[in-house]
Amino acid sequence: MQISSRFTIAIHMLTCMEAFKKDYKITSDFLAGSINVNPVIIRRILSQLKDAGMIEVRRGTGGAAVAKPLDEITFLDVYHAVECIEENTLFHFHENPNKNCPVGSNIHNILDDKLVRVQAAMERELKAITLADVIQDLGKYVQLGTP
Repeated sequence: MQISSRFTIAIHMLTCMEAFKKDYKITSDFLAGSINVNPVIIRRILSQLKDAGMIEVRRGTGGAAVAKPLDEITFLDVYHAVECIEENTLFHFHENPNKNCPVGSNIHNILDDKLVRVQAAMERELKAITLADVIQDLGKYVQLGTP
């Protein structure tokens, strides 16, 4: 199992928006240059973050900016905005376990509640980390406000 790169790309994008907001116009091309991905991917994620109310995007040459206080944007918020998974569906269960097998016929009974607990634990951790934490950590490595 692996969470798609959209999550880390979105965190990277939000971090750039905040770190460079005073020095650069934050466009999809600018973000794509930092992340080293196609601007089309950036635009798709920008749209998801905008729909979630995390950013504002000014059309044309306006650029993008974080729309909420940094301590109000959790990793869980970003995860929900870009991952497109339904509640309690982090783990995709194989479709057709063998009903004639004692394990196959009972595997859902055995695993379902455990997988829900694992997902809940992950979501608790994601909820405990904010974009403010990321910006604070970034300050340990670079002086903010300079390119």
